[in-house]
Amino acid sequence: MSESESDDAHSTTRVVVGVSGSLNSVTALRRAADEARRRGAELWPVLAWEPPGGDLAARRSPAACVMIGEWERLARERLIEALGGVFGAEGPGLPMRALIARGAPGPALVEIAARDDDVLIIGAGHRSLWHRALWPSVSRYCLAHASCPVLAVPPSPLEAALTAAHRRNSWRLRLDTGHFTRELETVPPGDSAAE
Repeated sequence: MSESESDDAHSTTRVVVGVSGSLNSVTALRRAADEARRRGAELWPVLAWEPPGGDLAARRSPAACVMIGEWERLARERLIEALGGVFGAEGPGLPMRALIARGAPGPALVEIAARDDDVLIIGAGHRSLWHRALWPSVSRYCLAHASCPVLAVPPSPLEAALTAAHRRNSWRLRLDTGHFTRELETVPPGDSAAE
C-alpha cells in the first residue's frame, strides 16, 4: 500500500464515544451513532477500565498479574452488553470499531480521540457533591484536555425518574398510585390500549 493510500485509510472521520454501561453513557452512545450517521463517520465506542484500586495498586500485588486477563474479559463483556442493549443483534448500521482501553476514562478517551477531525462524545450527567468528591469527572477532563471537538450529552430525562424510584425503593416508601389513576382518567373511553 502506498503512503497516500495509507493516509486515506486513516483519514476517515471518527466519532469516539465513552461507554460504561450507565444510563448516561447509553444516551451518549445513541447520540454518537446519530452523529456518525449524519457525518458519514466511523463510530468508535470505547470502554476504559482500570484494575480495582488503580494501576499502582495492581503493580504492587502479585495476584493482580493473574487477574488482568479476567478484568479485561469483564470489560469486553460489559462493552458488548452495552452495544447489544442499544443496537440489538443487527448492530448500529454503520461502520464501527469498538475498543476497550486500559486506563482512566478521561485520559484514555482524549488519547484515542487525538485527531483534529475526530469528534468525542461523552455523557454529562448530574452528579451529587458526594460523587464529585470521590470520583473525578470524565466529562470535565475531556472538555479541558481534548484536541478535537467534544460534545457533552445531557442525561436522559428518564434518569431523574429512575433515581427517584431507586431512592423510593431503598427508603421502602410506598408507590404513589395517584399518578397512575390520573393517567388512566385521561385515556379516552373506548381506547383499545385501556381495555
